[in-house]
Amino acid sequence: AGEPPCGLVGNRREKMSDDESQEQTIAEDLVVTKYKMGGDIANRVLKMVVDAAKVGMSVVTLCEKGDEMIMEETGKIFKKEKEMKKGIAFPTCISVNNCVCHYSPLKSDPDYILKEEDLVKVDLGVHVDGFIANVAHTFIIGVNKDTPVSGRKADVVKAAHYCAEAALRLVKPGNQNTQVTVAWNKIAQSFNCTPIEGMLSHQLKQHVIDGEKTIIQNPTDQQKKDHEKTAFEVHEVYAVDVLISTGEGKAKDAGQRTTVYKRDPTQQYGLKMKTSRAFFSEVERRFDAMPFTLRAFEDEKKAKMGVMECAKHELLQPFNVLYEKEGEYVAQFKFTVLLMPNGPMRITSGTFENELYKSELDVKDPDLKALLQSSVSRRNQKRRKKKKVASQSALSATTGTTNEENEAGD
Repeated sequence: AGEPPCGLVGNRREKMSDDESQEQTIAEDLVVTKYKMGGDIANRVLKMVVDAAKVGMSVVTLCEKGDEMIMEETGKIFKKEKEMKKGIAFPTCISVNNCVCHYSPLKSDPDYILKEEDLVKVDLGVHVDGFIANVAHTFIIGVNKDTPVSGRKADVVKAAHYCAEAALRLVKPGNQNTQVTVAWNKIAQSFNCTPIEGMLSHQLKQHVIDGEKTIIQNPTDQQKKDHEKTAFEVHEVYAVDVLISTGEGKAKDAGQRTTVYKRDPTQQYGLKMKTSRAFFSEVERRFDAMPFTLRAFEDEKKAKMGVMECAKHELLQPFNVLYEKEGEYVAQFKFTVLLMPNGPMRITSGTFENELYKSELDVKDPDLKALLQSSVSRRNQKRRKKKKVASQSALSATTGTTNEENEAGD
């Protein structure tokens, strides 16, 4: 959230790669492999953090554990490729109850200790060579099959879960981003809940976590006018981010320290302070345009000083810690999906246990019910391969191109 993973609409400027035509997409097998490797690491780190989140556990410690494991696991792959960047694409954030997103405190900040029945959201991201796999998951501390949760917490978790499942079936080539927005509103309403206003799910590209195509949640009338309607296309990748609230769905900055930032590659400024310059060159070297946490710096005090001038002159974009009203609950599910020619491929998600959540409410809309019951099928690849080879042989016979050239233009 903030800007990417769950982004409030603000003034956004795009990072363009030096040469748009050189852009690598999931039309290439190696790119798909890198996404899947990142997705696999993100899922394993998420599971580790969820399993470790018990009563009495410190949020700072959990965030550190998550980030350490991402670095450790990405360090084990593509070892021969010394120049390849890999690691954290979004630092581990753990936002509890009415905290909406981006809570990833420093060691020097007041900590939060997890309690029985806390509603916990874990949000993190991994990248391999700039190909990003983001994931977020919601669960409730101390709940098991014998003591399922009911009431408003169950309502909001189920609403968010069904919104994510609906999006998995709607984010596919030919559909419009507005269809997803409408479905989310209807599902949330059937659980007497509200999607957080103005949050964005972004298209992902190599080294870009906040691509130009977006899906908006619960837009205001002004945002409806401004937000670009667009269709999903094959070979695109999206981080689909669902944030649902038991309250009015308005996320506010409550003055909590921002610890997560990302470089805005479109901005230039000559920093005056030595501390700021040293800090900023470390940001560029270690994180490039990926979000990072101030916790990743050896000297937190210097980082806290250095970030101020950088943020003031918009060299860095903040991911503010946002809150819904006290006493409300916010649930989040985020997954990364590759729009393959044979159907959407979800590469990240947590394990959702439906039987732990007992809600009196359910999805009412018959069309959405049918959508949620439909299977997310990916067409059999073998059959397509045979057809493709046959049609390409025919194509090369008539055009004189080779199979490889046709594949490249696929």
